[in-house]
Amino acid sequence: QVALVESGGGLVQAGESLRLSCKASGRIFRVRTMGWHRRAPGMQREAVATLTEGSADYADSVQGRFTVSRDYANNMVHLQMDNLKPENTAVYYCYAVINYTGYWGKGTQVTVAS
Repeated sequence: QVALVESGGGLVQAGESLRLSCKASGRIFRVRTMGWHRRAPGMQREAVATLTEGSADYADSVQGRFTVSRDYANNMVHLQMDNLKPENTAVYYCYAVINYTGYWGKGTQVTVAS
């Protein structure tokens, strides 16, 4: 079994930065994708930034402000979020395709005050 655990959420002011981290643990043979989704209040979950076999994809709304990166040795993925805006307030979920199966973390709250 594989588990994803997120960390790094919190409350910040608009314009500030946060760094989210997610660590995968368990019986891991192959990691194809790791990244981040989010669900804002009253909205559906959406993809924010993902890395699939070294190629990064970003939502248009975060392009240029968010950076996703992998720590391959430790099966981790990070999301550096700069110049945060109130509309970035959401629960951020780590997502990974490991051993050909998709997994989700439990989420971490990010709140951006104006």
